Amino acid sequence: MAHDSDLPCDGDGVCMACKTKPSENESLICNTCATPWHVNCLSAPPDSMADAVNWECPDCSLSPDAPVKQNAAASSSSGDLIAAIRAIESDSSLTEQEKAKRRQELLSGGSKDTTLEGVNPDNDVLNILDGSLNCSMCMQLPERPVTTPCGHNFCLKCFQKWVGQRKSTCANCRTPIPAKMASQPRINSALVIAIRMARMLRSGTSGGTSKVAHFIHNQNRPDKAFTTERAKKTGKANACSGKIFVTIPGDHFGPISADNDPERNLGVLVGETWEDRFECRQWGAHFPHVAGIAGQSDYGAQSVALSGGYEDDEDHGEWFLYTGSGGRDLSGNKRTNKLQSFDQKFDKLNEALRVSCLKGYPVRVVRSHKEKRSSYAPDKGVRYDGVYRIEKCWRKAGKQGFKVCRYLFVRCDNEPAPWTSDEHGDRPRALPPIKELKGATDMTERKGAPAWDYDEEKSCWMWKKAPPPSRKPVQCENEDGTKVRKVRPKRHTMSVKQRLLKEFSCLLCREVMNHPLTTPCAHNFCKACLNGAFAGQSFTRQRTCEGRRTLRAQKNIMKCPSCPTDISDFLQNPQINRELMNVIESLKQQIEEESAALSADVDDGGLDGNDEILADEAVETDKSVEDDKGAQPVNENETKQTHKRKRSNSIDNVSPKKSIDKSDKHNLEEFDSAIPEFSVCE
Repeated sequence: MAHDSDLPCDGDGVCMACKTKPSENESLICNTCATPWHVNCLSAPPDSMADAVNWECPDCSLSPDAPVKQNAAASSSSGDLIAAIRAIESDSSLTEQEKAKRRQELLSGGSKDTTLEGVNPDNDVLNILDGSLNCSMCMQLPERPVTTPCGHNFCLKCFQKWVGQRKSTCANCRTPIPAKMASQPRINSALVIAIRMARMLRSGTSGGTSKVAHFIHNQNRPDKAFTTERAKKTGKANACSGKIFVTIPGDHFGPISADNDPERNLGVLVGETWEDRFECRQWGAHFPHVAGIAGQSDYGAQSVALSGGYEDDEDHGEWFLYTGSGGRDLSGNKRTNKLQSFDQKFDKLNEALRVSCLKGYPVRVVRSHKEKRSSYAPDKGVRYDGVYRIEKCWRKAGKQGFKVCRYLFVRCDNEPAPWTSDEHGDRPRALPPIKELKGATDMTERKGAPAWDYDEEKSCWMWKKAPPPSRKPVQCENEDGTKVRKVRPKRHTMSVKQRLLKEFSCLLCREVMNHPLTTPCAHNFCKACLNGAFAGQSFTRQRTCEGRRTLRAQKNIMKCPSCPTDISDFLQNPQINRELMNVIESLKQQIEEESAALSADVDDGGLDGNDEILADEAVETDKSVEDDKGAQPVNENETKQTHKRKRSNSIDNVSPKKSIDKSDKHNLEEFDSAIPEFSVCE
């Protein structure tokens, strides 16, 4: 019985069409690719035994009588493959054994024959991965890849089939496979991402399927925070925020003036109260719903909330001692844990407060009714109490025994505090004595002039230095009511090879792996990083019974840095993943060659039209800056060469994320500053 589609037999000899294993008399071997086929399932079986001797399967047949079951692209690819096979057969310089080897490599996808260079001419990434990361059994890019400790890759299905046959050694090098890995193989996520990117390139797409993002624009939000339909519990703990009434960005420093309040033209006044933190967020006094600090570690802190989170806090109205965040285990069901279990450090939000201390930025302060120990907290809701300045910060042992980050806030607002009867705001005052400074460590104190300071002539607090520019521009409206937003030119976009190289990063140093090791739990590390993580530890420890007789040595448990799996046996003789190392070296080499070629083109003046426009704009910007300073005009040719050099430096970077963020950060900022901003209507 003939089928609509011709399918061969699989590796076990089972027909893929009828799912039965044909006998030797019912099997037919292709003369070209040596693939077994089930005669009864062929749509066009051979007529005689003479035809069966020289028979070619439908995939290899090029006769016009053969049924066409494939599309044009597949037919073209099949034709190139047959042409390459026939070129091998006609080569008289090869022996029969060499011809068979060439045919096998060609059909398995591992051959680098020059006759197949046109099969995948669109991208070299496929050529790098194909043949280097192939499954050692099916010789294809592995599906759900599993990497053995000896550095060989298998499909999960192929690996389970191999282990199911009671084989406990690697199919490639015969290295013993750990029993736990054989019973519970882990998928190598780094190879999954690499193969996925290669398949996206093969299909011609630059990314995955687009996801629909459900987003409510600010103008479509209600005036008051509301509870979502999906919320199971009542109250605003599961609520969505309402409309933002001010026009400040999320990283705005200092008080909110009337210019940023299109609703009332008043700004946010000292003493204003709201029902909860959600309504406080609508007026920009403190944006986070739960966190007590709003800021960025490399930029500064914009606001803090006093809500009684730490018992070390001291509130004296015009000044208070604030405790940083962290130091608590909030995993699992410990989200409301108030007991400290480790020391706080100057990082993340704590570092943001320290940056504001060093720069002298004003910090908005809101007090919540949850702060029961303070005499200055409101009776209910949340109240805005003006701006403060951080004068000092340090670390000391808190009341629970662990070190905490401490900050001295001093009020510096032009409006009077809600608890005072004065008609004017604050005046510069001497710092209060702090007893706990005697045992403090990591002391940080501002040495230069603060950005926000008191002006004696104008008798008010004001910006003495320009406030930091916002990195989160907000939307505004044109005269016709259309929404516009500022669009900055995108920085250098990483190529596919650079993104692929970034995925092969060590889980410890976050850099591209050097001498990669793959643990039995499928985690990838640099050899030096993994050995350094267990430096000084022995594999066994000696035991004695009451100091009199020696007991048998006990094995030390060495857990993987990324999971609780014991890898002590693997660390005794770690094997470098040669296949992965070859892929990384190939990617690095090709990226360096492309970068060198691009730099040479730029140095030779090979800029396109857009680059010339950007260079001219950079010249005009530099000229305007120099004219404002009263300096000599900038030479146009020198400025263009400087722009080309900066652009090539930003493109030459081939290292992963850390290197991109740090090594060329200065050049990229200068390049972006030379490009004007544009407005685009939504």
